[in-house]
Amino acid sequence: MNGPEVITRVVLLRHGRTTWNAERRIQGRLDPPLDEAGQAQAQAVAPLVAGLDPAVLVCSDQARALQTALVVGEATGLEPRKEPRLRETDVGEWQGLVDTEVEAGWPGGLDRWRDDAAFAPPGGESRVGAAERALPVLHELVGLPGPGAVGGTAVLVAHGGVIMATTCAFLGWPVDRWPTLGPLGNCRWSMLEFRIDRWRLVEWGAGA
Repeated sequence: MNGPEVITRVVLLRHGRTTWNAERRIQGRLDPPLDEAGQAQAQAVAPLVAGLDPAVLVCSDQARALQTALVVGEATGLEPRKEPRLRETDVGEWQGLVDTEVEAGWPGGLDRWRDDAAFAPPGGESRVGAAERALPVLHELVGLPGPGAVGGTAVLVAHGGVIMATTCAFLGWPVDRWPTLGPLGNCRWSMLEFRIDRWRLVEWGAGA
C-alpha cells in the first residue's frame, strides 16, 4: 500500500447522481453513468476530499463510482484502484425498476428491504451479504492501529447501500440497528476515525 503504514481515517464516498437516481430507478449491479448533475457533484466534492489529504484512493469498478473517483483523483493526485468487492448490493430482479414497479410485483418487499438488513430481494443479496463482501477491503487497508495511533486517510468511492452496510458492520453494530442510518445522498460520505482506542463514526451524510 502506498502512503503511511497506518490508516486512521476512512472516508466512504457515494458516487454522484445518475439519471436513474433522479428517476428513483433501482441500479444495483446495472451500470448507468453519471448525469450532468452527478458530474457537477463530483467536481464540487473533489476539493473537499483533497483537503483531507488522502493517501489511498480505492473505488468500485462500476461506472458511476469510477467516474466519481477519477474526478477525485484529479484533485488529490491519486490514481484510483478499482475494487470489485465495493460494487453495489445486488438487488436481483428489482434492478432497473422504479419503486412503484417493485411494490406492484412484490407487495411489501421494499418495506422489508428497508427494515431488515438480512433480507435479500429475489435473486439478489442482502445488505449483510454485501457487507461480508466489502468489509475485508476496509480491514486490509486499516490494519490494526494501536492506542493513540496517528496515521493517514483512505478514501473509498462506492455506493449508498454497500457504504451503509459496511459502515455498520465495521463498527460492530447489531444488524437490527443498521436501518437506523438514514439514506446517504449522492457525493456524501461516511467518515470513520480511529480515536484513542477504537473506530468511531464521526460524520454521516457530509460532503459538498
